[in-house]
Amino acid sequence: MKNLFNIILFNPLLNALLFFYQHFHDLGLAIILLTIIVRLILLPFFYKGAKDQTIMQRLAPKIKEIQKTHKDNLNNQTQELMKLYKEHRVNPLSSMLLLIIQLPILIALYQVLLHGVQKIAVNPLFLNWINLTKPSIFIIVITAIASFYQGIISLPKIAKDKVLSPTDKMSRNMILMSPMFTVVILLFLPSALGLYILVSAVFSIVQQLFINKTLKDKNLPA
Repeated sequence: MKNLFNIILFNPLLNALLFFYQHFHDLGLAIILLTIIVRLILLPFFYKGAKDQTIMQRLAPKIKEIQKTHKDNLNNQTQELMKLYKEHRVNPLSSMLLLIIQLPILIALYQVLLHGVQKIAVNPLFLNWINLTKPSIFIIVITAIASFYQGIISLPKIAKDKVLSPTDKMSRNMILMSPMFTVVILLFLPSALGLYILVSAVFSIVQQLFINKTLKDKNLPA
């Protein structure tokens, strides 16, 4: 199983990283290009997952209304929810499917950036400044800011007179607090991983802005 993992994922990703490094002679630029390539390959899955998640967040009031109206009849409740999902062409399980699809690739990237880079003869400096084999406060701070902004733009707007439920408050707080967890984790990891997370966050921001724009004219809460 390990050999299959190496043949299908680890070795191709490591070879791609080496290819970019040999052409640009900068490990940081090689990681950025590798991250972009991976995100472009997985774009259909990432886009579908992010779009469905955004729609589900905006449909939350309607979902709660259906659950409240049909709380005594689970069959009717399921039918109405399925009708709502079909109307907006959303799959409530798409986020889970996305995680299953991308998890092996993320594990392979993690192995490449954490262990593979240390086994090959490359200059670990990014722009002759940041040692990518060690934690970098600069990358950590920029990554945290990008993650925070990504969370902000993914949340639906709240009307001034609307009172959030405890569940809504908790979910919003978790999204807005995620950069703190990012900081804590990256303090103990090579900044090569931080750079990958940063580029992924920027990619996700552009993707989310596009999703928000495409959903703007649809019959959904802002």
